[in-house]
Amino acid sequence: MSPEGRALAEMVRRQRWFGAHSRELTRGRTLDEGALAPDCTLALFEASFADGGSELYQLPQRVRDDGTTELSLADAALARSLLGALRSSADLATREGRVQFELTRPLPADSLLMPVRAVGEEQSNSSVVFGERVILKAYRRLEPGESAELELLRFLAARCFEHAPELLGWYRYDGSRLTTSLGILQTFLPGARDGWSEALASFARPAPFLARLRRLGEVTAHLHAVLASDPADPAFAPERLDAEALARGGEAGVASARALLAGLRPGGPAEPVRARGDDVLKRLRAAWRQAAGGQAIRQHGDYHLGQVLWAHDDWQLLDFEGEPASPLPERRRKSSPLRDVAGMLRSFAYAAETGRSHGDGPAARWETDARAAFVGGYEARADEALLPPAGVARGGLLTAWELQKALYELRYELDNRPDWVHVPVAGILRLLDR
Repeated sequence: MSPEGRALAEMVRRQRWFGAHSRELTRGRTLDEGALAPDCTLALFEASFADGGSELYQLPQRVRDDGTTELSLADAALARSLLGALRSSADLATREGRVQFELTRPLPADSLLMPVRAVGEEQSNSSVVFGERVILKAYRRLEPGESAELELLRFLAARCFEHAPELLGWYRYDGSRLTTSLGILQTFLPGARDGWSEALASFARPAPFLARLRRLGEVTAHLHAVLASDPADPAFAPERLDAEALARGGEAGVASARALLAGLRPGGPAEPVRARGDDVLKRLRAAWRQAAGGQAIRQHGDYHLGQVLWAHDDWQLLDFEGEPASPLPERRRKSSPLRDVAGMLRSFAYAAETGRSHGDGPAARWETDARAAFVGGYEARADEALLPPAGVARGGLLTAWELQKALYELRYELDNRPDWVHVPVAGILRLLDR
């Protein structure tokens, strides 16, 4: 690796959105790039690892006046170079392909899209707000094909689903190596509060939040009904979950859990889970054996309190790209709508455990009441044809998805946020002892 390539690889490795902190990075190189502005470039960066694997990342960058390189979209000039390309529906030539920017309707004047600010801490993606009116999300880790989020947002918009911010545009790369989605532009909801903040603020006075959780259950049921509403579209048509399909799901879940457990380091931060590895596999097998019935549909795929906003006295749903550590075919795969339900239930457990770890946790019944409110609202509005029969069959499938979600969280935290590993560890142990 050249000195320049080594320096860039080290910069990439330090970014919050870099999704392989647990792997040894041995090589980094720019596969393709094109000029957004005289000092701004949009590049595709390949990271190679000691285990033989590699990952591809979107890497907008700006060369500062002092010659150093800026990679963060918190940099206003870099962010505005992307917005400018969207505004003009640019067709940007690169060395080996092109980046195409598309806009669905005209944007407000530049003077109305100031100031520019990054949203929160960069994790698997980078988001920037312009003038509190529009928000740009740049996908960092790239895979071949259209993003699941863009596909879902187009589908929902065509069916007038009112609980997602309006899709304003997107941009994509088309080259000799791959075609892939790079980012989306949506309306921004100023003053909205995310469900995670609402949950943490509710510990002292939970009643208003519990009422909102029941409404969230209703909105979630509506989302699933819309996603299951077009039997003529092969990408969205519901599919019956028969015994064979459930058995395949169970086998895949157990195999994934076994692989995760085998990779846990003795004495490491996930030691309590590693020590009970046999219990994890037994509990997961038992839950899948109880599951029976329902249908598989497209869904949100990474549903939790951080993906929902309370705005204008109702919920708005965000971030439809699915679990960031899962490959695109998995994020597009249909499964029981209870997978989304389980994700939100795990989020309640995450909130409660986070509060406890900070010394200001909720009352003992908070998580129980939160689960009851959300599930009550969901079941009141759900299309029963999409779900297993109430009772053992439905409970078994929900438990299976909860445990699989907690195991996914463990893998994600080990790779991305080692300081948070204790949260899924505690959740997995509680699910085993439930």
